[in-house]
Amino acid sequence: MRPFHLAFPVHDLDAARAFYGDLLGCPEGRSSDRWIDFDLYGHQIVAHLDEAARAMDISNPVDGHDVPVPHFGVVLTMSDWQSLADRLTAAGIPFGIEPHIRFKGQIGEQATMFFRDPSGNALEFKAFADDSMLFAT
Repeated sequence: MRPFHLAFPVHDLDAARAFYGDLLGCPEGRSSDRWIDFDLYGHQIVAHLDEAARAMDISNPVDGHDVPVPHFGVVLTMSDWQSLADRLTAAGIPFGIEPHIRFKGQIGEQATMFFRDPSGNALEFKAFADDSMLFAT
């Protein structure tokens, strides 16, 4: 699979560097005084400075939760997902949707969690016990 590229706005590059680099453990790539490249599990994400950036407050109901839209993240292995959930919990990061199993006992059962970066961008990280369920209908 080829890596994806995502550029998104942040209102503070230092806060983005601390969140994505230090907390999430994303190695930093190139940067300038207006943007920073991060390696998010092999994918290139770029935090672009926009001092006026504001989070969107839109959601859709999914399995009894209000899922923020837009959001981005990565499908991890179950052990990597649990490690990240534990690290975020220990760091006191507030979850918009706490780590849990969604669609339990159904096609597409998955571990999921939602939280926001310091600029309010919503992130979802998920994992499947069986990766073949990723696109199952």
